Amino acid sequence: MAFKLGGCKGQEIDTVVINGAECEPVLTCDDALMRAHPAEIVAGSRLIKMAVGAGRVAIGVECNKPEAICRLREASAAYDDVSVVELQTKYPQGGERQLVQAVTGRNVKPGCLPLTVGVVVQNVSTVCALYRAMAFGEPLVSRIVTVAGDAIARPADYLVPIGMSISELLRQAGADLDRIDKLVAGGPMMGRVIEYIDAPVTKSMSAVLALSGHDAFRRKVEPCVRCGRCVDVCPNALEPYLIATCGKLGMVDDAAQAGAMMCMECGSCSYVCPSARPITDMIRVAKYLIRKSRK
Repeated sequence: MAFKLGGCKGQEIDTVVINGAECEPVLTCDDALMRAHPAEIVAGSRLIKMAVGAGRVAIGVECNKPEAICRLREASAAYDDVSVVELQTKYPQGGERQLVQAVTGRNVKPGCLPLTVGVVVQNVSTVCALYRAMAFGEPLVSRIVTVAGDAIARPADYLVPIGMSISELLRQAGADLDRIDKLVAGGPMMGRVIEYIDAPVTKSMSAVLALSGHDAFRRKVEPCVRCGRCVDVCPNALEPYLIATCGKLGMVDDAAQAGAMMCMECGSCSYVCPSARPITDMIRVAKYLIRKSRK
């Protein structure tokens, strides 16, 4: 948050967009937060507005969260400078470029930040934490985490102290550890595998998914058939197959020229690939190599 707000110096910001889209499947932690603490979210959003000198706040929420939309509108009814924008439910609506376009109609050019079109974007959990820090001097010590999966007896959104072990969180949720084949931190599209069950819950961990059976394993990887599906679904109009190949072969300059750093790692390309190729993973490798070469 400090990085984003610091970058606003010298920029003309007229709109603060609050990300309440939570477009990734399974995740409901932001939805739970918006339903439980709408007033805090609205107050924190207005603090951001004052900090950057913007004229209005727009809170974007997908239409599959009607209760959250209703409560946020009730909480913001007294403020003319705050609006709640009901968005179409689609993935990846929560990406910054996609969200800004959906909420304001403005297009952020590839490689540019929302600041260039007069917008700053923050997440609902960030503005809620900001309000509590300003109003009560309360540091960020907990967050809501979605715990779900076939091996979970009590799937729900849990208010979890930051630093609690994942194993303890799973125990609270009634997990059957013998049935778990894979643990994922985050959603099914963008999440990362949890290697150590005693690792701590972090401030950025939105979910813990306990996968079992076929959901936990990838299909056999086949050669690319040049179908172009990954290109069709890429929200940033990239050529994922090309970037992935460059990453696999260590072709750093070619990967950078193909726009690897613009990839938001949404996983759409891997999801639609008929050959089950780990395209997103190979793009992550390409991005790592690019960053390493620039040091």
